[in-house]
Order: sequence, then C-alpha cells, then structure tokens
Amino acid sequence: MGCGRVGASLALQLQRLEHSVAVIDMDPGAFRRLGEGFTGQRVTGVGFDRNTLREAGAERAAALAAVSNGDNSNIIAARVARETFGVARVIARIYDERRAEVVERLGIPTIATVPWAAGRLLRALLGPSAAELWRDPSGTVVMVEVTPHEGWIGSPLREFEAATGSRVGYLTRFGAGELPTESTIIQDGDLVHALTTDEHLPLLRELAARAPEGGR
Repeated sequence: MGCGRVGASLALQLQRLEHSVAVIDMDPGAFRRLGEGFTGQRVTGVGFDRNTLREAGAERAAALAAVSNGDNSNIIAARVARETFGVARVIARIYDERRAEVVERLGIPTIATVPWAAGRLLRALLGPSAAELWRDPSGTVVMVEVTPHEGWIGSPLREFEAATGSRVGYLTRFGAGELPTESTIIQDGDLVHALTTDEHLPLLRELAARAPEGGR
C-alpha cells in the first residue's frame, strides 16, 4: 500500500523474486514508478478501505506492507489487513518513532523511518566503531560496539551490564563472536556489542571509556 519510491522499489523487487504483487495508491499517476515491465496488479483507491483491499486480493494475501507517506493510513491499513482479512504478516512504515512504539505494542511490526535512516547515516559518517550497529524497527533499542577501558579487564561482564544499564548481545574475542554467559569475564581486547536505548547510550559510552568505580 503506497506507490512512492519505497513502495515501487519493494513491488519490483518482489516481482523479481517471482511473487505475485498488488500495489494500491490513491493517485493513479504514482503507478508510473513501476515501469512498463511491472506485471502485477495496480489498484487505485484508499489503502485502508476494505473494498480496495479486497480488490487487491487481501483475502488471499500472505503479507501487506503499508508504506504510504501517512502514518495513520499505514497503521489503519495494517490493522484492517490483519484483523479483517487475516493477513498473517503485516508491516507499517512510521515516521513518528513515538507512535511506532505504540503500534509495536499492538503487535504490528513497524519501520521507524527517521531513526533508522539517521542511524545508517551516522554509521556511514563515523564508522562502525563510533556509531550504532543495529536499531530495532521501532527505533527504541540500539546495538553499539564499545571497547571497555583496561580497568574493566578481569571484571565480570554482568557488572559491566549493571553499571551501564545495557545488555550484552555478544562479544568479539580474538576475532570470533562469542555469546556471554553468567560467568563471562571481560578480557583484554574484547569488543562488547551492547544493547541499550538512546536514553542510556551516553552513560554506556561514558562508563565503558573509563575504569569502573573502585578501579582494578
């Protein structure tokens, strides 16, 4: 639902993967983005209208991507597809990250466009060691890579988590990924891949860059 640049690109990629695709947009002129080679269905109408969705094949659809330029339209379309037509997999693009959090609580996966794009740009500008490695679709949880200060060497990883308010997803040790356990001790050269939120990210970076209280 939505035949802007994202919607058109997604439709064409799905077609190349040999999926059957229907594209909905209120503006028939938007379908020009699909090009002459697009063989899927073009449906002109309001994307969250039941009759429009029915015309697009929602009753037999495996998935719906709501990627119009309106948050409310995308949310409603995703809910109607799931709750009325039983579409198993729905996803909504949301510009407002706070609204994305609310929608996620309703069980609808979202792509929070602004924080996701900003994170990718930040990583490109600053490099992977200085910027985030991953952000969840709602824009709430972020994974960053930090190298603990030498003062942390010999400390239990659980103490690092408690102090920084983070959860360590994995370590890179001697060039290989390693899942932490309750007894994991921080070693010299460890790269810590920690999950946190924007609120706690400055604290994580600050505490990782210096020795823990009491020192070692």
